[in-house]
Amino acid sequence: MSGYRRQLYRDDALVLRVQKLGESDRIITLLTRRHGRLRAVARGVRRTSSRFGARLEPFGHIDVQLAGDPQGNVGSSLQSVSQVEGIDLYGKRFLADYPRYTAASAIAETAERLTPVEREPALRLFQLTLGALRALAAGEHAGTLVLDAYLLRSMALAGWAPALAACAVCGTPGQHRAFSVPAGGAVCPDCRPPGAAHPAPATIELMSALTTGDWRIADATGTGVQRECSGLVAAHLQWHLERGLRSLPLVDRDHPAPAGRQRQETGEQEQ
Repeated sequence: MSGYRRQLYRDDALVLRVQKLGESDRIITLLTRRHGRLRAVARGVRRTSSRFGARLEPFGHIDVQLAGDPQGNVGSSLQSVSQVEGIDLYGKRFLADYPRYTAASAIAETAERLTPVEREPALRLFQLTLGALRALAAGEHAGTLVLDAYLLRSMALAGWAPALAACAVCGTPGQHRAFSVPAGGAVCPDCRPPGAAHPAPATIELMSALTTGDWRIADATGTGVQRECSGLVAAHLQWHLERGLRSLPLVDRDHPAPAGRQRQETGEQEQ
């Protein structure tokens, strides 16, 4: 549009994804606090002389100044990055930790999929994603537990929370033994459809603990229960998304680093 002058605006944002553009540029997918998900061009950030290329890596929390139209009324849908300050570059703390890095990748992809409309504010999802990346960086819990807690809570924000304390079909209260993804979660014996799963009671308890943030219970569960929980959570999410997450099969659920070792590695990388 002739005569259109791009306005400058600031926001804090999480870097969800980066893509190469030309020889030296990148397209950055951001989840911002006030403007939802948007994409921006960062010029020259792949050059070694770039002033802020290192601040635009995945999983970082940044303060960014953008040029464009925050409402998307005129001009290109792509914004332009003009300034960046790092608030906390979480990705640097687990770059060499495959379980936590792949968990972060699944979190970022989920956040992007749950914000299909660009520049539509999603403050609660932003806060939830920020908390999950911060928890992965802190290394106090297994990365797979952090991921599953994020997936359960993000589904609750989207209105897809699995029923855990009552039958998903008839509403009869109680911790029911069967679980049906198409039915919406735990189901009582009268409503149990063919093919329903029968997870261990501890698995449903773990899903409830992750949903409410009861880390005392979550951290104490065994790997078999955690693996069964992860399978149900992933199936429930992908049923509602109607398309699988590319990053989810890559998550290392068999060898999550113990929380103590994660804290030690975090300290070593920060020194």
